[in-house]
Amino acid sequence: MVTRVPPPSAQPRSRLRTLLATGAAALALAAGSIVPGMPLGAAPQQAQAAGNGKTTLTVAVAQSVDSLSPFLAQRLMSTSVHRLMYDFLTNYDAKDNHTIPGLATKWEPSADKLTWTYTIRSNSKWSDGQQATAEDAAWTFNKMMTDEGAATANGSFVANFKKVTAPSPDKLVIELKEPQATMAALDVPIVPKHVWEKVGDFSKFNNDTKFPIVGNGPFILTDYKVDQYVKLKANKNFWRGAPKFDELVFKTYKDQDAAVAALRKGEVSFVAGAPALTPAQAASLKGDKNIKVNEGPGRRFFALATNPGAQTKDGKKFGNGNKALLDQKVRQALFLSVDRKTIIDKVFQGHAVEGQGYIPPRYGDYFWQPSDSQTLAYDPARAAKLLDQAGYKLKGDQRVGKDGKPLDLRILCHATDPNDKAIGKYLKEWWGKLGIGLKVDCLDDVSVPWYAGEYDLAFDGWSVNPDPDFVLGIHTCSALPAKAKESAATDNFICDKTYDELYKKQLAEYDPAKRADTVKQMESWLYDSGYMNIIAYPNAVEAYRTDQIKSITTMPEAAGNIYGQDGYWSWWSAVPTADGKSGSGSDNGGNSTGVVIGIVVAVVVLAGGGFLITRRRRTTAEDRE
Repeated sequence: MVTRVPPPSAQPRSRLRTLLATGAAALALAAGSIVPGMPLGAAPQQAQAAGNGKTTLTVAVAQSVDSLSPFLAQRLMSTSVHRLMYDFLTNYDAKDNHTIPGLATKWEPSADKLTWTYTIRSNSKWSDGQQATAEDAAWTFNKMMTDEGAATANGSFVANFKKVTAPSPDKLVIELKEPQATMAALDVPIVPKHVWEKVGDFSKFNNDTKFPIVGNGPFILTDYKVDQYVKLKANKNFWRGAPKFDELVFKTYKDQDAAVAALRKGEVSFVAGAPALTPAQAASLKGDKNIKVNEGPGRRFFALATNPGAQTKDGKKFGNGNKALLDQKVRQALFLSVDRKTIIDKVFQGHAVEGQGYIPPRYGDYFWQPSDSQTLAYDPARAAKLLDQAGYKLKGDQRVGKDGKPLDLRILCHATDPNDKAIGKYLKEWWGKLGIGLKVDCLDDVSVPWYAGEYDLAFDGWSVNPDPDFVLGIHTCSALPAKAKESAATDNFICDKTYDELYKKQLAEYDPAKRADTVKQMESWLYDSGYMNIIAYPNAVEAYRTDQIKSITTMPEAAGNIYGQDGYWSWWSAVPTADGKSGSGSDNGGNSTGVVIGIVVAVVVLAGGGFLITRRRRTTAEDRE
């Protein structure tokens, strides 16, 4: 469940439970209120008027909910909410990301590791009072195995499953076709069978029509309004213990400067940005009384992706991507003319690490760096030579192909992300010096041209989970759409036999060191191919009011992020201040009974409708988990 950020995380999306990227993987294998109807625009005052004594934590980051169905959702915002609503078989420890029990208390493989038996805990109940059992988990996986619509978001986890059964309420048995290293990291929300078996078309059901939504996670989703908010209440019967806040609200702030201003006034308690605070926003908040800026290594990457030629699973071509980008020399020339250091210094202003491999350095076991001879460092002269070799000679100040047509490209830009716009200006300048024209298409919704294959390049980004299988799987041939212009698991229409073979090899490798080596080979292939140019690993930069939040868990605990974690630790662990009051605009807090935390939820509305669009939308640089 890695989500484009996007994810996302993934994170994806996104969205992955298995042998971890740490040494703990081997151990894992062995071990096995806002008042209803209250307008959110005036949350602090309304909460005060309610006088219900409940503490409310309201959250806001600039990203849309693509779907409230865990079978469809891939964005970081959506998958983060699903982590709060539904339990997974396993979870990640907040301290160091190692696998810990979730709905399953232990998991054991057979001698040949082709059969896995999970013991399901007896103290988890659905919010409607029914017991959560192995049958719920078996039904969830079987539905994904047999219904293409239900496999939209996380189908890669079950593609290798042969059979899934629940011989007893506390035993789940999964039989595999081939070994699968992700069996301790199945990042799939388990849903209640007795509710979801009534659903008809899984490809269209967005889970947004009946509230409260039945779940067994730390929070229960009670209400949702497109482009306004997502409301949840604490699950007092959650087996790990009830959250400290009574209610949790994700509120929409389309203007992040307005969200920062609201934090200063005490109208919100937490701001995460879009997907992070800009350097200017973070700098403006540092030193403010009762405001803490949290910054830690991020779990996402920021990249340029090239269109390799959109196609369906059966090889049908579609879209209008520039055919020049089918040439590896052209793709590499573009990346050789991107000055990553300038982008880090001028755009991110030091709040990021220069990009290299596909997996961020936060996950050390899988982090890969190119060799000196392999590195595509900033080198315009070398880029010009590659373009000459590819047949794109300079004619005046413009590159022209053998067909006499100028080399003009388009890049998809997220209108809500200032980084996209700023970097777009640099690319226009750098590539222009090489004789390449560039049109920067900044759109509120880039999903339509993206899934239609009607682009040349795109700003891309995903949150990566401790186990990288999901973000690796989105570049396989099996992730391609079944039909042209249809949403699918693919990120960028990449399909290559060599890459697919490496993907299958890493998935079947139980030895952590050997698996990590294969993953690095995949990263090396992606780098050389020129399909994905990882520009930066942005830091997680966010801020909250210390007079409203007494304590909150980052992940990793030593130095990590709060929003978009590989689990539910931040919001589950958050402790309100002693008086439980949210701010009223003064430095010392306020006197309303709710604590308001802002994380922006921008939700997509169908024209004339008001329902979620089923197609996964890419509206920020971190669309998926």
